[in-house]
Amino acid sequence: MTKRIALVTCYFQPNYGSQLQAYATQKAFDKLGLDNETINIEGIKPEINKRKMKYFLSKIFDKHTVLDKMATVRKVIAKKRVPGLAELLAQRTRKFKEFEGMFTVSERYDSIASIGEASPQKYLAFVVGSDQLWLPSNITADYYTLNFVPPNICTIALSTSFGVSALPKKQAAMASKFLKRINYVSVREQSGQRLVKQLADRDVPVVCDPTILFNAEEWMDIVPKERFYADKYIFCYFLGNNPEQRDFVRKVRELTGYKIVQLQHCDEYIKSDVGFPDFAPYNVGPREFIQLIRDAELVFTDSFHCSVFSMLNRKKFFTFRRYNNDSIVSTNGRIYDLLNEVELSNRLLTAHENPAEMLKQEIDYNKVCDKLEHLRQFTWDWLKDSLKDAKIL
Repeated sequence: MTKRIALVTCYFQPNYGSQLQAYATQKAFDKLGLDNETINIEGIKPEINKRKMKYFLSKIFDKHTVLDKMATVRKVIAKKRVPGLAELLAQRTRKFKEFEGMFTVSERYDSIASIGEASPQKYLAFVVGSDQLWLPSNITADYYTLNFVPPNICTIALSTSFGVSALPKKQAAMASKFLKRINYVSVREQSGQRLVKQLADRDVPVVCDPTILFNAEEWMDIVPKERFYADKYIFCYFLGNNPEQRDFVRKVRELTGYKIVQLQHCDEYIKSDVGFPDFAPYNVGPREFIQLIRDAELVFTDSFHCSVFSMLNRKKFFTFRRYNNDSIVSTNGRIYDLLNEVELSNRLLTAHENPAEMLKQEIDYNKVCDKLEHLRQFTWDWLKDSLKDAKIL
């Protein structure tokens, strides 16, 4: 039996960024010519979810965590009460399930421990990444920590993110241990770099999200060539509930005459979004997500990965803060770091700017692409060097 690289990713999550970064991770190892498979989550989901539930129950009196999780509750309620919404959301879910067919997935495991038990015969290395896999709840779940991997098998963290700038005491203690145990660690944000230094006394590099490892042309092999929507349009992908951001886009529609195309109710049901766009498609999976960004005249978002694909496709885009503050549940940091890295901090809006003035601001994409290419090459070099050091490549 030929041993493979085991990828521990969030490929199953019905979220555009999650599936695209997981696919990019697989695509990266395919490009390196290394046989790989993504660990099948199905049999171990109950174990993971049970541990995560314990974490959230421990935070039941933390207002930030409770407010953040209420979004999920509101969506469940809306699916039952809003006529037709359940079927529309089911269309989107089917597109995500369809995209799951793009992954080379392992056999089913019935426990996290059983993956470790089978690994000496099956795997050369385990790679965890990227996305927010080291959130406090995920650390408690103890899957993306790679603690189950036997010590004689190589472990790599590729562009993994904590999602937050500080960890609660218990999760910090857990992180201190597993971060010392992983052989090669890289993170996606400077805040993560600081956390690893603080918790494990390790100097680790900040590398790019796996989606940036490939340019727009390389992504087009999975994206439909035709347009999804015929008219000129403004593409909106908002995960947060911030009505003032929609008001800003309405003003841009008046100034440009472009239609608004929005992906609605992705993380939560946002009642005020009903009637906001001219077109709200639901039959949109990760392929169509990139397609809609590629063909837009303008992009407005509060999403990290929408910002990434806007840059890769040289779009005129603007990014809002999803969270109005930098509380413990805020994930604003990854957007700050990304825009700072390519010197596009001026694309970060508060929604109180003058839309006409903002539209005048052009982006020097030659400069941006040079910076992305530098970050891309740095990441490829780090990954190859780690694999060579481990005598895998």
